[in-house]
Amino acid sequence: MSTFWLRYRQQVTSNIRGNLMVVLSLMWLSFGGILPPANASAAQAEHIVLVVLEGIKSSTIQSGATPHLAKLAQEGAVSWSAQSITPPLTVSAMASLLTGLSVEKHRITADWENYDFARSFMRSPTVFDYMDLAGGADTGVFLMDERLYQLVRPEIYVDSQVCGYTKPQCTPETVSVYIQDFLKKVTSEGGYGFRLFGVPNLLLTHFPTAARIGQKYGWDSPKYSAAVTSIDNAIDQIMKNYQEIGVLDRTMFIVTGLNSGPLNPLTKKVKKGEKVELDATVPWVAWGTNVKNHYTISHPVTLLDTGATIMYALGLETHMEWESQAITEIFQTTPERRTTENELEKIYQ
Repeated sequence: MSTFWLRYRQQVTSNIRGNLMVVLSLMWLSFGGILPPANASAAQAEHIVLVVLEGIKSSTIQSGATPHLAKLAQEGAVSWSAQSITPPLTVSAMASLLTGLSVEKHRITADWENYDFARSFMRSPTVFDYMDLAGGADTGVFLMDERLYQLVRPEIYVDSQVCGYTKPQCTPETVSVYIQDFLKKVTSEGGYGFRLFGVPNLLLTHFPTAARIGQKYGWDSPKYSAAVTSIDNAIDQIMKNYQEIGVLDRTMFIVTGLNSGPLNPLTKKVKKGEKVELDATVPWVAWGTNVKNHYTISHPVTLLDTGATIMYALGLETHMEWESQAITEIFQTTPERRTTENELEKIYQ
């Protein structure tokens, strides 16, 4: 290429860049100098944080009792009428969330609500297994219920920590500190004994304290309100943890529930210590990288859709037994496929 054409191309490129900067400056000024929120990014998510609640209704979030959660729902994509399994038992519902299967398929029945050390681990493959198979993706799990331990098989691609009923000092704030410590260590050299050596592609944390407090002290008690606030603050702290290590702009948050509060709170006064049937209608919120802003999900959402949506968000594909589908309407752009080609070969081609 001649010197003339090189200089000409450089001049044209310079002019285009200059014009682009002017346009961006005018746009910035037209919005009052306010930059778009972090969740406006259409880049593909590299990390997903899945927060699983218990005992918190959609109306509780909408009422302003959880300002941090309400902000995620307002800025991201939300369904206020997602459905868990029926009845929404803790262990069975978590199994359905992790496997994308109904209770009849994964066979984690009501018997599993009582912890039995003699039981083996759940046999059905989970989203953790599918993530590793499809893309070598890793998972960090933080549970506040020992009964869920047997749903997470010990694998080299899963790092799990469990605290709960036997550890009264384990609170949502404590879990957020555990997560902060975990993230700092796995992003440093050596890993400090953890199986992972970087920010996991999926981090799952479970907050059942609102349901526990509601059942024990009453759903309209000050202690229940304090528990809800504690969970909301813990979620905010986790977001700050991701911001501190510099990956929040590449992270997608999903918040949902295994169950919510009492099924009929307005028709019956719940007494202290009284067991009530829990509601299977739960919130389902997505926020962050590649998630549409201020979006209300139009299609029905179930708890079983969560795992498939995580796989889709990360661009991972493999043979799965999901009885569900990814909630594709929440994404700004179609995630790029990132699989390692480990799918099972099709019999018919």
